[in-house]
Amino acid sequence: MSTSSIVILVIVAVAIIVAIWAFAASQRAKRRKRFGPEYDRLVEESGSARRAHAELSDREKRVSRFEIRPLTQDECNRFIMEWRTIQERFVDEPKMSVWKADALVNRAMRTRGYPMGDFEQQAADISVEHPGVVQNYRVAHDIAVRDQQGRATTEELRRAMQLYRDLFEHIVDLHVARV
Repeated sequence: MSTSSIVILVIVAVAIIVAIWAFAASQRAKRRKRFGPEYDRLVEESGSARRAHAELSDREKRVSRFEIRPLTQDECNRFIMEWRTIQERFVDEPKMSVWKADALVNRAMRTRGYPMGDFEQQAADISVEHPGVVQNYRVAHDIAVRDQQGRATTEELRRAMQLYRDLFEHIVDLHVARV
């Protein structure tokens, strides 16, 4: 093989490697943009962008097998009315309101087609369609758990209600459903 042939092969090989690297980088950038803070959380937790990417890919595959559906208008209206009642009772019953908000969010998720079970799996599942609010779900749930242990303040319960409301609005898809 001539020197010029070897040089051309090396240039082609380098170009292929650069193209593969650029493609992988663009895929990571897309995933980071799509999952936002959840991507960053997983990178920090796992210590690796590759592991975070693999985890998010696994989540997407898992959730793609679910039959997630939008709520009907009647279901939206019912959930919205129930949310309003829970929110109105917060002043008199903050602890009960937080637990009812958590239960309502879970019922709305189940109605849409999300499987319910382990909290961490629920959060991972919801992160696929709602990556911007999954951290809110984690924080609200943590406050609710601490409240069960008698370690949450009323101010923290108020914060949990705000976070649950944000998640609730995404799950019920309030920009589509209006009462």
